[in-house]
Amino acid sequence: MKSKGKKCFLILFLSFLALTTGGCSNGQKIEFMFTMDFRGDEVFHIDKISCRLPEMMVYLTNIQNKYEKVYGSQIWEQDLGETSIGERLKETMIARAAQIKVMVLLAREKELVLDEEEEALAAKAGELYYASLNEAEIEKMGVNKGILIQMYKEYALANKVYKELTKEINPEISDDEARTISVKHILIKTYTLDEKGDKVEYSEEQKELAYEKIKEVKQKADSGTEFQELIEEYNEDKNSSYAFGKGTMDPTFEEAAFNLDTGEISEIVTTPYGYHLIQCTSTFDRNETDANKVKIVEERRKEAFSEEYDAFASELATKLNEKLWASITMTSTKNGGAVDFFDLYNEIFGS
Repeated sequence: MKSKGKKCFLILFLSFLALTTGGCSNGQKIEFMFTMDFRGDEVFHIDKISCRLPEMMVYLTNIQNKYEKVYGSQIWEQDLGETSIGERLKETMIARAAQIKVMVLLAREKELVLDEEEEALAAKAGELYYASLNEAEIEKMGVNKGILIQMYKEYALANKVYKELTKEINPEISDDEARTISVKHILIKTYTLDEKGDKVEYSEEQKELAYEKIKEVKQKADSGTEFQELIEEYNEDKNSSYAFGKGTMDPTFEEAAFNLDTGEISEIVTTPYGYHLIQCTSTFDRNETDANKVKIVEERRKEAFSEEYDAFASELATKLNEKLWASITMTSTKNGGAVDFFDLYNEIFGS
């Protein structure tokens, strides 16, 4: 229901990329012990497994390419105040790499291995990814086919252990629990944004004026003015319609919306964003409700897996090659040809 400006958008975009770079665990972030006790190109150790620099460069280049497709190479000149975009990306991707390594160790603990077909698919993915690289990317990452194939094997094993440990978690989700409704709404804000994109609350006098405006809108709605017409004249939210299930919106907004019949308009609703009028356009969306059931099941699988993952990860010794890690910087490889590492995995493995 709000927008916070350019810097905030960059943070949100970073979070979005972190969620779409693949991976199947929502387990705890691995905490590293800094040390200089390393040989060669090892970036970190977790128990008896390590992550080498070429592996880390694949992950970093992959997410870097996503950024540059949207913002261009000048994105690395931006900063987030206390840190840079590049440093935040490094933190995101080392956490992802560490999760994959922990899940490989967990697979070994459970005596899970890839079958012949999965091994062949990983080899195919590695070869295709390598073929998509140009000379500059190969040099920058320091990779060869063998490294890439091994990375795909480990990623496939990480996904396999997740599926194995969550296969019995298939709860029955009722229509009521997953019910998704659709609404239109009008927002009169009670805040503004400063130059940094941070939220600044209105004064009490400004809030009173905002409340008088929403009362005016309510009176027009009660007098028969079309709600869509009122949206076009008054709405201060960039979105005028939402489809959502329980537990996803502001609780006050959600409660009011779920108590409406189709076509009914709410009383004035107050949230941290301001004053709302809500019109229900559908009390039950079959397709959205079915999709929400899938989402709820997956969330419960992640929660169940996370319990075992967190317990396992908390017992592992972790060490980071601080000197090598600090030397890695985000530098643009212009006209990069690499396909997306995780998208290719999904394409080959059909995930």
